[in-house]
Amino acid sequence: MTAVRTETKAKPAADTSFPPGFLWGAATASYQVEGAAAEDGRTPSIWDTFSHTPGKVRNGDTGDIAADHYHRYRDDVALMKDLGLGAYRFSISWSRVQPTGRGPAVERGLDFYRRLTDELLEAGIKPVATLYHWDLPQELEDAGGWPQRDTAHRFADYAEIMSRALGDRVGLWTTLNEPWCSAFLGYGSGVHAPGRTDPAATLRAAHHLNLAHGLAVGALRTHLPASAQTSITLNLHQVRPLTDSPEDAEAARRIDAVGNRIFTGPVLDGVYPEDLIADTSHLVDWAELVHDGDLEEISRPIDVLGVNYYAPTVVSAAASTGTKNDGHGASDHSPWTGSDHVGFHLANDQLTAMNWAIDPSGLHTLLTDLAASHPQLPLMVTENGAAFDDYVSPEGLVNDPQRIAYLHSHLDAVRRAVADGADVRGYFLWSLLDNFEWSYGYSKRFGAIYVDYATQRRIPKASAHWYAEVIRGNALPAAAGQE
Repeated sequence: MTAVRTETKAKPAADTSFPPGFLWGAATASYQVEGAAAEDGRTPSIWDTFSHTPGKVRNGDTGDIAADHYHRYRDDVALMKDLGLGAYRFSISWSRVQPTGRGPAVERGLDFYRRLTDELLEAGIKPVATLYHWDLPQELEDAGGWPQRDTAHRFADYAEIMSRALGDRVGLWTTLNEPWCSAFLGYGSGVHAPGRTDPAATLRAAHHLNLAHGLAVGALRTHLPASAQTSITLNLHQVRPLTDSPEDAEAARRIDAVGNRIFTGPVLDGVYPEDLIADTSHLVDWAELVHDGDLEEISRPIDVLGVNYYAPTVVSAAASTGTKNDGHGASDHSPWTGSDHVGFHLANDQLTAMNWAIDPSGLHTLLTDLAASHPQLPLMVTENGAAFDDYVSPEGLVNDPQRIAYLHSHLDAVRRAVADGADVRGYFLWSLLDNFEWSYGYSKRFGAIYVDYATQRRIPKASAHWYAEVIRGNALPAAAGQE
C-alpha cells in the first residue's frame, strides 16, 4: 500500500502594502530648523522671545541657529531625494515674510520659500506648506495675541500673501498646526510661547484660531488654483478612561471636549459642543465670543484633515490619582481649561525619551473613529514619530532600532486602519531632522537624520534607511524575526 503524501501549504504572508499613490513624506517646522533668526528682514516671533527668556527652555537653548535649514536647504532636499520622499511638509515663518504681522510682505523672506519650493519640485518632491506652526510675530502678541479677534484677520491677510507668492507651485496647504498647543500650552499652562497662564485666554485663543483657519481657507480658495487643496492639522487626543467607572468616563468626556471637539466641532460640523460650553461657561461668555457668521467661516469645507499622533491620553476623575503632567511639559498650571481636576496616566511602561507611552493602537482607533464620524473626509497622518537617546557610534553611524520598531508598529496601525475603511492618503514622519524641540531645547532628538549641532553635519540614522525601504516598496518590510 502506497502511503499518501500530504503537503502543508505555507500560510500566505499578510499584506503589508499601502494603497497605490500613498504619499510618503517627512515634516519640520520653521522655528525648529531654519535658524537665520535675524536675517533678511525677519523679526522676532513669540518663540524667539520665549526661548531668550531665562528659565523657559532647557539649557537656555534657542532657535537662533537650530539646524541651519535656511542656509542648508539644498543639501537637505538632496537628503530627502536620497530617501525617496514624495513630499516635504514645512512651515512658513510668519515674521520672516511679514515681520510685523501687518502690511506688505518682505520679498527677501518670500524668496527663501520660493527657492525651497523650486528645489523640492526639481527633486520631484511635493511641497506641502503649513502657514502656522506656533511662531506668531511678536508684535501681534504685544497687541494681544490669539486671544484678540483681530489676530484672526491678520492671519487671513498673511494667507493671502502666501497664496499669491507660492500658489502656482504649492498644491497642498495647511492653515494651522496643532491649534490646541497654541491655545492651551501657550496661554493655559504657559510651557509654550508666549508663556501666559490665563484660563479664559486659552478659550478665546482657541476660538480665534478656529476663526483664523476659516478666514484663511477663504483667502486661499480665492487666490489658489481650483486644483489646490486646503487642510488643517490637529493633534487629536485619543482619550481613554482609566477605569470603567462613571467618574472616569466623565473625565474622558471633559478632556475630549476641551482637547478635541473644541476644534472638530466648529471646523467639521459648524458647532461648538454644548457640553464644552457648559464646562467652561464660568470662564468665558461664549455668546459674546462667537459672533454671527463665525461658525459659517470656520466650517468652510476642507479637502484633507491632518492628524498628528504620538501617544494616547489616559485619564481619571481626580488629579490625586494621577498627575497634572500629561506629557506636555511640567507646569503648576494645567492646560486643560475648565477640567484641571482631571488626572493623567501613562498607557503602559514602554516609553520614548519624552516619557510618552508607545501605543500604536491609539493611532488605529483615532483614524477609524474619524472615518466613521466623517466618512467623506480624506485623512493624512501629518506627524508621527518618537524621540530616543540617539548617538553617533565610533564608526560614524547612528543606530536607532527603537525608532524603527516604533515606526513599524505605527505604520502597521495606519495600514490596518486603511484596511478597515479609513481613507488615509499619506504619512509624514516627524521629523526629517533633529531640531529645536521647543521647551526641551536640543535635549530631545526626533529626526530620521541626526544633526551634529556643533558642525551641522547630517547623518541619516538607521531609521532613515529603513523608512526609505518602506517608501521604495510602498509596503512594510518584515519585522525583525519575521520572514
